[in-house]
Amino acid sequence: MPAITPWEGEEPQFALTDYGRSADCARQRLCSVCNTLMPRGPVWRVVGAAESAAIGEALAAGRPYRNLAPTLEAPGHRACMLYASMVCPYLARPNARRGLSAEQPDDLTAHVVRGAVRGALGAVVGFGDYEFAVTGSQVLFRFLDVVEFLPHDTADTHLAELRAELARREPQ
Repeated sequence: MPAITPWEGEEPQFALTDYGRSADCARQRLCSVCNTLMPRGPVWRVVGAAESAAIGEALAAGRPYRNLAPTLEAPGHRACMLYASMVCPYLARPNARRGLSAEQPDDLTAHVVRGAVRGALGAVVGFGDYEFAVTGSQVLFRFLDVVEFLPHDTADTHLAELRAELARREPQ
C-alpha cells in the first residue's frame, strides 16, 4: 500500500493522496511508496504520456529537461517506482482509466478525474533531486535534472530491471 494513500475506515482510497502523509514524506525525505528514508541523491517517479513524451524529446535532442509546473505526485526509491509502475493499473497500461475522481479537481489534479486515460507512453524517471512546497491544502513537487529515463508502453517492460534492482539491494 503506498505510504501516501488515504484510508476511509478499513478501505484504501486509491487515486487520492493523503495530505498529511504526503507532507511528512516530503519533509522527511521518505519514499511515497514504502515510507522509508530516501538517501541524498536521485529520486524516481512515474510519469504519464505527456511528460514522458516531453522528456524523451528533450533527451533525444540533447537538451536538458525541466518541468516548472508542480505536481502532486511524490517521489520514491527506484525499486518502489518500478514496482508501482507495474502494480498500479493506471500506471501500468496505456488504456487504463482512473476509477476514482479527485475530491476537488483543479489544474494540478484534472488528470486524475474519473475516466481519464493514462495515454500512450509512461515512464519511470530518475531525477537528481526534488523541491517541494507544503501549502494549506496541497503538497507540491518539482523535479530537477533527469538522470534516468525508462519509458514503457506496458510497465511489465520493467520487470527485469526491478529484479536486478532488488538483487543489488539484497544482503550478500
